[in-house]
Amino acid sequence: MAKDKYNRFLLLLGLGILVVFLVSVFIGRYPSPPGMLPHILFEDRLARQLVLNLRLPRLLVAFLLGMILSAAGSVLQMIFRNPLVEPGFLGVTQGAAFGAAISILYFAKHPLVIELSATFFGLLALGASYYLSIRIRYGGWVLRLILSGVAVSALFSAGVGVLKYVADPLTELPEITFWLLGGLYSVTWRDLLFVLPFALIGIVVVYVMRWRVNLLSLNDDTAFSLGASLTRERLIILITTVAAAAALTSISGVISWVGLIVPHISRRIFGASAEKSIPAAMLLGGGFTMIADDLARTLLAGEIPLGILTSAIGAGLFIYLMISMSFKVRRDG
Repeated sequence: MAKDKYNRFLLLLGLGILVVFLVSVFIGRYPSPPGMLPHILFEDRLARQLVLNLRLPRLLVAFLLGMILSAAGSVLQMIFRNPLVEPGFLGVTQGAAFGAAISILYFAKHPLVIELSATFFGLLALGASYYLSIRIRYGGWVLRLILSGVAVSALFSAGVGVLKYVADPLTELPEITFWLLGGLYSVTWRDLLFVLPFALIGIVVVYVMRWRVNLLSLNDDTAFSLGASLTRERLIILITTVAAAAALTSISGVISWVGLIVPHISRRIFGASAEKSIPAAMLLGGGFTMIADDLARTLLAGEIPLGILTSAIGAGLFIYLMISMSFKVRRDG
């Protein structure tokens, strides 16, 4: 895709997402379905508080969540040269789930405590995966990290299973289960401020280093001969994106498929070059998550867990992309 055409397409995509955001502000069951007209916002005090204190931070977190998961998925898929990799690949999602569950059971049920615990264990899972990859004596760096991520994910998943087994089935188990299903129903401005530094650092680092991802996706010897500092650059990108994903997961719960399907769609449309596909993936991911969240809170009288909806939509899109012949991966620079 030519640079001018790409820039125009990206601008149109950004404007489209802005329209989605503005429309989403007025979508809801109060004060009158199917939407909240702008003039009601100034006449109805309750509607104004609903928008300013609940809907706006929720939409902003949904947009950041989609951006981070999509950016992390794009980076991981290219670095590991594996199209089935997503942010939970290094055990981060499972670690965050374990942290949230253990906080609900033994620490405190306060949202901030759950967020801190989930973020800590998500980062701990990343550190454990990296440590095991150093100690493993089999295969190259990518293969070692893959094996480490699988092992760490399995350990934390088993830990979550044990915590669910010992949880009180009337009080604690439902709360753990609902958190694992994912959702932004309880997001406030405090939650947004908590994750904002992680998200901004992750977005800036990925955007600035996006052209280096092309080098890091090559064979180690080839990338080294082209001047890439493999270990240092991989660590910088992995730590910042995964830390941001862990922070967002700590307040959203487990949101699946966004980091897997959106990078595929972006590469199919904008080409395989990370310089073009990663910024597009971040915008597409933000828009996708906002639309999914709109559907989650409006389709039924009771809110549908966001993780269920993104899994259903993402799996359907993935099947379509895999069997469709109308899209082909572009490999132009």
